[in-house]
Amino acid sequence: MNIPEGKKVYFSSDNHLGAPTMKESRKREAIFVKWLDDIKNNAAAIFLLGDLFDFWFEYKHVVPKGFVRTLGKLAEIKDSGIPVYFFVGNHDLWMKNYFEEELNIPVYHKPKEFEFSGKKFLVGHGDGLGPGDEGYKRMKKVFTNPFAQWLYKWLHPDLGVPLAQYFSVKNKMISGEEDQEFLGEEKEWLIQYCKRKLESKHYDYFLFGHRHLPLEIDLNGKSTYVNTGDWISHYTYAEFDGEDLKLKKLDS
Repeated sequence: MNIPEGKKVYFSSDNHLGAPTMKESRKREAIFVKWLDDIKNNAAAIFLLGDLFDFWFEYKHVVPKGFVRTLGKLAEIKDSGIPVYFFVGNHDLWMKNYFEEELNIPVYHKPKEFEFSGKKFLVGHGDGLGPGDEGYKRMKKVFTNPFAQWLYKWLHPDLGVPLAQYFSVKNKMISGEEDQEFLGEEKEWLIQYCKRKLESKHYDYFLFGHRHLPLEIDLNGKSTYVNTGDWISHYTYAEFDGEDLKLKKLDS
């Protein structure tokens, strides 16, 4: 895709809508929906890099209650002809085909390459990438196992949804103190992942979420890792205008 003059590609992640409660997240949802409304006039494409919801599970005929403002705005934007891409995060990894069938928004479960105006991007949520975090990687294999998902869907939604929401909110990903501090390049697993990818292929930009901390790290003088932060504490996002990628804070 060549970015037309005056247009931008936007990247956002980690809204965790529904946490800690639906009522309390409604204010954050309103801010996010307004942002979507503000950028739609100059958006060449919008990338949602995971954990849009704090919990999401698709039964055959049921999806979690709520989020109608966000879903409606995304439907409006997509119907207007603006491409929207969704990457599954660790809190909404049970997403299947609802976005694709209802909103016509493609859903990705792994990082994917894109090229914009001659610049190469690798885009994803970021969970389970790089060295370390072996406990989570084992847990993810269980959660993404088709048989485990088949078993879980036999819980009635009135039991299965609130049970999962309870444990999801307890997850330290949304409020842990470790997510507020930069650990250094040697301990940031996503940075290590990016550096390893560069050993075999060049990318101009790596765009990830998951970390909840806005980061912009030069990797080798020719490539940059950007973490989009979150919409809980930082209200940050990234935008690419065809020449430069910038990490921005809402209203800044």
